[in-house]
This record gives sequence, structure tokens and C-alpha cells, in this order.
Amino acid sequence: MREALALAREAGGAGEVPVGAVAVADGRVVGRGRNAREAEADPLAHAELRALADAARTLGRWRLSGVTLYATLEPCPMCAGAAVNARVDRVVFGCADPKAGAAGTLMNLLDDRRLNHRAEVAGGVLADECATLLRDFFRVRRTPGAAGGA
Repeated sequence: MREALALAREAGGAGEVPVGAVAVADGRVVGRGRNAREAEADPLAHAELRALADAARTLGRWRLSGVTLYATLEPCPMCAGAAVNARVDRVVFGCADPKAGAAGTLMNLLDDRRLNHRAEVAGGVLADECATLLRDFFRVRRTPGAAGGA
């Protein structure tokens, strides 16, 4: 999670919402990602999707069984769906997302028995640090006269 936090800080420094993710297999990081929606003008450039794609390239397969995905923010429905479709074994996240959380807050796509795969979920890892990073980013963005502020 510390590496995901470093990627989140990198994203925030680039003006992106500070979310980072890493994919781990056999004790080593096989995929990294950070939000890049603004820079790439791409609604799909979420940290988790980038980490999963990087892991698939590294491992040479799209089925990511044996992989744990760590993300600083609870995955949204798109990212949780991607983890299910990639057959990720486990998803670990930092802070909950009350507006879009699909790993237990609003819904839990990762443990929906109607789907063809389920992933173990663990939330709240370094939650305070992850939440503070997001809160500070949005506080600055919403300050009149600040870079990116109203």
C-alpha cells in the first residue's frame, strides 16, 4: 500500500485525483498505476485499470489469478468489474469511497455471487493516510484563487 500511496502522491502532483494502485503476485509488484484521466483525456485512465493492464503485460496473460490489487481508494464499479473480469484473487484498498465505492460501500461487485468470479476484499489499510491525501487535494482545489480552484 505504501507504493500505491507514492503513486497517488505522484498523481496529485500532476493535478490528477491522487489515487494509486499496485498489483502484486508472488510477493513482487507486477503492475503499477496512477490516475491519469486529465493528462490523457481518458475516462478509463483510473489507477486500478492501469495497474491491471501493467500486470497483464508483465505476466503475459489477462487472467490475473494469484494477483492482489492494492488501491488507495475503494474501487469504483468500473475498476471492481475489471478486477472481477481479470480474475484477481484479492483487492485491498485504503479508504472507502462513499460516492462510488463498489467493494462494499455502495455495492460489492467483488463478492457478487451472480458473477462468474469473486475476489476477497480487505478495506481500511492505511485508510487515514489515504483519506488525508484525497481530502487535502480537494481542499486546495476548492480554495478560490488556488491552482485548479474555483
